[in-house]
Amino acid sequence: KEAPRRRERTALVVVCWRERGQARSWRAMSAAQAQAYKKEGNKLFQTGKHKEAIEKYSLAIEQDPTDVTFFSNRSAAYAALEMWEEAAEDGRACIRVKKEFIKGYFRLAVALRALKKYKEAVDNIKMGLAVDPGNADLKKQASEMEEIMRTEKVSALIAKAKEQAQNGEFSECLKTIDRGLALDGGNKELTALKNKIQPKFEAAEKRRVSGLSKPAREKEEGDLKYKNADFEGAIAAYTRCLDALPDKASELALKALSNRAACYKQLSNFDGTIEDCTAVLEVEPDNVKSLVRRAQAFEAVERYKSALQDVKYVLSMPQKDVGSANWSLCNQMQHRLNRVVQQLKAGM
Repeated sequence: KEAPRRRERTALVVVCWRERGQARSWRAMSAAQAQAYKKEGNKLFQTGKHKEAIEKYSLAIEQDPTDVTFFSNRSAAYAALEMWEEAAEDGRACIRVKKEFIKGYFRLAVALRALKKYKEAVDNIKMGLAVDPGNADLKKQASEMEEIMRTEKVSALIAKAKEQAQNGEFSECLKTIDRGLALDGGNKELTALKNKIQPKFEAAEKRRVSGLSKPAREKEEGDLKYKNADFEGAIAAYTRCLDALPDKASELALKALSNRAACYKQLSNFDGTIEDCTAVLEVEPDNVKSLVRRAQAFEAVERYKSALQDVKYVLSMPQKDVGSANWSLCNQMQHRLNRVVQQLKAGM
């Protein structure tokens, strides 16, 4: 009985080896056929027969989808026909098959550039440069596309500024112009538009201010001095505004108090900051800006428990109402203040 079993096992091993050998042989034949298709495709590509070349590269991919050069060559053929979506997809396929294949990143970047998907193209190039930091072709592509993005952004800002000027939105127009000039400082069109709009804005602003009440004009003066970093002058203006207002809970008074608190904080007058923020919070208990500012002032004067109380109150509010920057700041403050409070308790 044992002998027939051994013969059966031997026969099974022989069959397995034959099947493995046949599989290896089939793979080798398939790879060879794929290379033959690629060679035919290359000849067609070189003679300008790009559509026929694509067919050959596709046959090569069917035979052997692990050879990255088939996808790369087909991407180039699609690009020659300006079939940019297909060229981009084959560029992505190159990266999927072999992420170290730098030409794949280049193929994808060229296609995305033609599709005007500049940000995606730049992101792709950065991935390629992470693989080969010194690649000159990728660096050149990145530089050119960043310049295109900058130029297009400036053009969009020019169009927006013109529309705002036409609608009489002089303040917003000047802000848009400044954003454009920050990207292209020597832009003649933006400079000419600014020279045209600036006098109109100043005249309109003069009319607007002349129609304001005296307290409102004082508040405007304080805002201007604050922007110019004249914090003491701003405090004086906000104080005149508040002195002229009988209702310290009015919207104008609360803005003046909030802005004066910011000035006090800039000058490290934390007691003044706390006092003005508290006045605002008595009317608007959920005023996030005043809560955060007062918490910072409390911490500065070592009133850690009071600071922690304000921070916790902010963090108990919906995050969308607080804002991501304030939420992150209060989280950091909470951890820091908790440690300080615990250390103080331990030292008592």
